[in-house]
Formats: sequence, C-alpha cells, structure tokens
Amino acid sequence: MSVLVYTESEKGKFKKTAFEVVSYAKAIADKMGTEVTAIAINANAPESLGNYGASKVLNIANPALETFNAKKYAAAIEAATKQEDASVIVISSSADSKYLAPILAMGLDAGYVSNVVEAPSNLSPFTVKRTAFTNKAFANTEITTDRKIVGLSKNSFGLVETGGTANVEDFSAEIPESGVEVASVDKATDKVTIADAEVVVSGGRGLKGPENWALVENLAEVLGAATACSKPVSDLGWRPHSEHVGQTGKPVASNLYIAIGISGAIQHLAGINASKVKVVINTDPEAPFFKAADYGIVGDAFEVVPELTEKLKAFKAQNA
Repeated sequence: MSVLVYTESEKGKFKKTAFEVVSYAKAIADKMGTEVTAIAINANAPESLGNYGASKVLNIANPALETFNAKKYAAAIEAATKQEDASVIVISSSADSKYLAPILAMGLDAGYVSNVVEAPSNLSPFTVKRTAFTNKAFANTEITTDRKIVGLSKNSFGLVETGGTANVEDFSAEIPESGVEVASVDKATDKVTIADAEVVVSGGRGLKGPENWALVENLAEVLGAATACSKPVSDLGWRPHSEHVGQTGKPVASNLYIAIGISGAIQHLAGINASKVKVVINTDPEAPFFKAADYGIVGDAFEVVPELTEKLKAFKAQNA
C-alpha cells in the first residue's frame, strides 16, 4: 500500500505546498515501509516531485481539469487511490483542498483530519497532531478508518529534498459532470500571493489612508513578501478584499508576519496566529497585538517603517 499525495499547481507550475506535502508523505511512507505516489493535474515537470520523495507520479493532462472543481478533482484522486490501493492520502490545508477533502472522504469512506502539523506519532492507532481553537492549542487525533486523509498545515513541515527520481506515468480517470462550473477567475496581481508567501507585510487603519500604502509595499518589496491588510482597511476600500487576512478573510501561516498600524482585533489575531514569528509596529503600547506578537515596536509607522526599509536594503546590499 503506497501513500498517495495530491499536489496543487497553478497554470502548470507546482505551488510550494506541493513540495511540502510530498516531503510530508515521504515521512509517513518511511514509517510505514512503503513508497509515495503523487498525483499531478495539468502540471509541468511532474518528475520534479521525485526530488522531495515521490517514487511515482500519476500525471493527468485533461482540459476538463484546467480549472479547479472539487467534484471533478475528487473523482480523479479517488480513482488514483483505488488503483494504487493507498491507505493514506495527503493533501494540503489550502482553501481548495479543504473544499475537496470532504467530497473525497465521502467517496472513499475515509476519515479526514485537517491542519496537521507533524508526522504521525503512531501508526496503530494512526495518530496525528493538529491545531485547534484557531491555533491556540493542539489536539492529538486518531483516525480509525481503513483509509485516512491528512490535510497538512502550510509551513508546518517544510521542504525536505531527497535527491530521488520519480517514474512518471500517464493517468486518466472518468470525470463526472459537475453542478458547479467556473465562469471566470479573477486573480490578485501581487508578485507574491498571500497563500504562498513565507513573509507577509500587513497594514491597518493606522496608516490613515490608501495614499500611504507605499510604506507597506516598499517594505514588502525588500523582503520579497506579500502585502495584506486588516478587515477595516478592505471595508473602507483602501485595499482589495483579496488582501484581507484574518478569521473572516484569508488565514495566514507565514514564517514572518509584520503588522503595521493594526491594533489586533480578536478576529485578525485568530486568522494569523499560525504564523511562526509575528512583529507589530504601533503607536499604542496597549494595542492587543503586542500581547500576541513575538516582537513589538512602539512608534510612529511613518518614521519606523521607512527607516526599517532602508536598513534592510543596506543589509541586503552588504550581503549580496
């Protein structure tokens, strides 16, 4: 029985999470004494998954799957699972995969656990550690079904290169009709997307207006970061809703999250709590964000951020 892993891609390019879930699947496979089979859908260079632990890649090239559709993708993954007789299926905890997973679990009669952060501590019973209570706690969860679906939390396991190679096989599955069809897709134009970013620079109402957003953008450019904002900022129309992060927006699990002029409402903190290092810049020393942050600067963003940006530019130039 192999471990099957679904790898996400966009416009033919694998997302970073694809390599992370393969790395994670390899850790499970090593514990089970088996191998990893990856499924790639309309992706370029599927053989590259071998460098992260996949022994085989089932490559699907199907125009009907160019745009993500949970029902259609679930049918393809279900067919691959049955062909490979896989007992463990690994996916990411992205918005698409969380939409896909319940449909897949129903089709395979499988147990599903999302937001997993570590390799299984035990195989019998199969036990994984996951975040709970909006990332404020951890839960050790047993999956008792014959087939198990594990949703890996982003940036929790990391990329592990094995230097291996993968055999690529063409794969096709019967794709059902879906009651949902995508008419169009509007993409954010940022160089780095919030979903894939390791560093996120976010701004709040403390920036006083959209005309001051260059502070955020300049710092993000130096750090190679994505830009984001709090809910009030997107509600005011200063920034697009695609940049709104928090419990009611996009969740963030970046390695570094920098909040500028954000007081730290509970909904915002819940949505970014999975970030590993949190930095806040605010004039109010009593702002709730300071209690949640790893590092804090009490000061005027209009003075602190430009100086920080220049210092980082100089540091990068010295170490180029």
